[in-house]
Amino acid sequence: MINIGILGYGYWGPNLVRNFNNSDQFKVKAVCDLDRIKLKPLQQAHPFINIDKTFDELITDSSIDAIAIATPISTHYDLSIKALQNGKHVFVEKPMADTSLKCMQLIEESEKRNLVLFVDHTFPYTESVNKIKHLITNNILGEIYYFDSTRVNLGLFDFDSSVIWDLAIHDLSIVEYLFDTKPISVSGVGKANIDGQPINIASISLNFNNNLYVHINVNWLSPVKIRKILISGDKKMLVYDDIEPTEKIKIYDKGIDVYDDLTINKIKYGYRSGDVNAPYLKQEEPLLKVVENFADVINGIDDPLLSRYQAMNIIKILEAAALSIRHGGKPESLI
Repeated sequence: MINIGILGYGYWGPNLVRNFNNSDQFKVKAVCDLDRIKLKPLQQAHPFINIDKTFDELITDSSIDAIAIATPISTHYDLSIKALQNGKHVFVEKPMADTSLKCMQLIEESEKRNLVLFVDHTFPYTESVNKIKHLITNNILGEIYYFDSTRVNLGLFDFDSSVIWDLAIHDLSIVEYLFDTKPISVSGVGKANIDGQPINIASISLNFNNNLYVHINVNWLSPVKIRKILISGDKKMLVYDDIEPTEKIKIYDKGIDVYDDLTINKIKYGYRSGDVNAPYLKQEEPLLKVVENFADVINGIDDPLLSRYQAMNIIKILEAAALSIRHGGKPESLI
């Protein structure tokens, strides 16, 4: 049994408490938050969880084996480095830190102390994304031409980060998980529609050495909530709609066939339109899979689906995208 303490009980903290409690590999010993009013319902539901410790007291508690961090992005580094220095395994919400340099420092600290540094990128643990991974790995879609995602909604403005750090990071984690190849450059455009506040609408493009092209559109000022990804291969195409309650993935036997017409000595094109298939997906909570994987990594019997180095690579892309946006869309190298 791994004793864990959870820092932060805001938006994501209750989900962490529920899933760590539901795991037979963890025992939630303590939860703390600067706003103690948030902890009252927790205390009523789980009277044996300690809510009286400060952040520092929880991190230095010798009975705690691991720390889960669900606090604002700007605090991730300071809390994570202190937890590692006190001999704790760290489970930190994405992003790992607010700069890639800080990410590297956390990685080095965890390696020096032989501790697990685990970043909670939840999407690779979903049945939907794993089905897409299977389709790509087994060449069902063929050579992938593009990955085009739209992740938009009305608010909530996160004044601790911009819309690309809040929303695009999800799609970047999916791209990092799905494709073995790495982007060579990134370009971005964006705008802050409210003076003095972070960028709230942005578009990011990733370029690769092969034919793959990735485009990510994010927005905090949309009248509707959209969570949709289009993936096109030379064999089949796919739509992943995360808001769809049942048929989240639809595979289209559609595409363009290219052939030589020897009678006129020209290349001709034909449009293919076949069946649409919606594969069955299990209804499972991905965060519990994340929690179980964290335990397996601590116990040395498995690896995370996204390594800490991959989590750092995502931050490098976000940094380069932000720089490109400031430079009016000029591509930034990732090599």
